[in-house]
Amino acid sequence: MTHKGKIISISSVKGGVGKTTMTLNLAGIYYMLKKKVLIIDLDLYGGGIAASLDVKNNKDIFMMIDSISNNRFTSLSDYVETYNKGIDVLASPKDPRNASKIESKYLSLIFDLASKEYDVILVDTSHSLDEINLEVLDESYMSLFIITNDLVDLKNMKSLVSIFKDTDKENYLVCLNNSRDTGKDYLSLFDIRNIIKTNIDYTISNNFYIKNIDKYILNGEILTLNKNILRFHNNDINNMKKMAEDLIDDKHREGKRYHE
Repeated sequence: MTHKGKIISISSVKGGVGKTTMTLNLAGIYYMLKKKVLIIDLDLYGGGIAASLDVKNNKDIFMMIDSISNNRFTSLSDYVETYNKGIDVLASPKDPRNASKIESKYLSLIFDLASKEYDVILVDTSHSLDEINLEVLDESYMSLFIITNDLVDLKNMKSLVSIFKDTDKENYLVCLNNSRDTGKDYLSLFDIRNIIKTNIDYTISNNFYIKNIDKYILNGEILTLNKNILRFHNNDINNMKKMAEDLIDDKHREGKRYHE
């Protein structure tokens, strides 16, 4: 049987919700679960995966697509950077001027190549519902949407959920990240569900707010692989572990999203 890794996209409908941090945290958890992980940074204009992990950015997704389109492509490994023995990175364009040159038609081939070599492919996206991100959503085994306790964010999510209902898209989960804006907690879970018209599948508590997070970024650390974080934030780490397991669980994917 041919190996087939799972494409998991991490998305949002608003910037600044902690999407990239969640992508990295999930990568750490899958690493602990003995999964081989590739992170693809498709936040093409402002991607921060390579910088956050302090990996070299000499190779990127634009270089890979340029090689494919000019019949110079040989192997996916020529374009990924290694973070550790279980996590690799396909970085966003080093030169942001190349972001607009990336065509969505190449994503299916990239995902197919990656799924043959990795167990989990985590795709960090931008919050724009453009052609690139629509293709990512179509290709994803599951999608995870990160939201915060913010009215603009929630209204945008409500609009997207309405589109998903109209198009019968059910292979996504929603995570409320209360650790991003710890002062914005005036809406209850009941209120948020009523606004966005779908369930909140997971919640990251405000206890997971990391005051000195810049220190970890400067050191290229993934929070979920840090012993002190694991020790002092056990409940939120367990929530993320459950989330990670559900995102690749065939039975979970087959469950119906809407019950009307």
